[in-house]
Amino acid sequence: MKVLMINGSPRANSNTGLALEEMRKIFEENGTEVEEFSVRGKQITGCQACGACYKLGRCVMDDMVNEIASKLAGADGLVIASPVYYASANGTLISLLDRLFYSCSADLTMKVGASVAVARRGGCSTTFDELNKYFTIAGMPLASSSYWNMAYGTRPGEAAQDLEGMRTMRVLARNMVFLMKSIALGKEKYGMPYREPRVMTNFVR
Repeated sequence: MKVLMINGSPRANSNTGLALEEMRKIFEENGTEVEEFSVRGKQITGCQACGACYKLGRCVMDDMVNEIASKLAGADGLVIASPVYYASANGTLISLLDRLFYSCSADLTMKVGASVAVARRGGCSTTFDELNKYFTIAGMPLASSSYWNMAYGTRPGEAAQDLEGMRTMRVLARNMVFLMKSIALGKEKYGMPYREPRVMTNFVR
């Protein structure tokens, strides 16, 4: 099994990174390979709606977005974690995700997704919902935990004091490993779900 993790925090030693590290421990204990990407220090431009990805099979802006996209094909799961800014995810992360999910040519169906939100106090629920929408439009099952995937902390390392939050991360990682292995077994026995031809409608006459 292989999991990709995207750290949406612009800070070094962030509480978002601490939450991901708690998950990494469980993944590695269970023999799951982990590769992490960070937006820290990266200049990631939002989608320009140029449509070039339809022809190229990748984003025309050749940065970390294409690097992650190239590795998604061989991954079994994807974890996206973000600090909360104004009850939303970090803008740099959203720019990355918009382009990644729109331009990625890999079939993401049945790759397991999990999102994590980290805040000082409020906004975790809306950020959690926002991140989950990327998975559910791409045919990716969501891994769940014993609570919504949230942790709390302000100063560096403070999230470690959120014992429930850290437990939530560990349970999430264990559940994600189980789900990825179960899907792998299901693929062997039953194959992938039938994929209907795509139909797009609008209401402009």
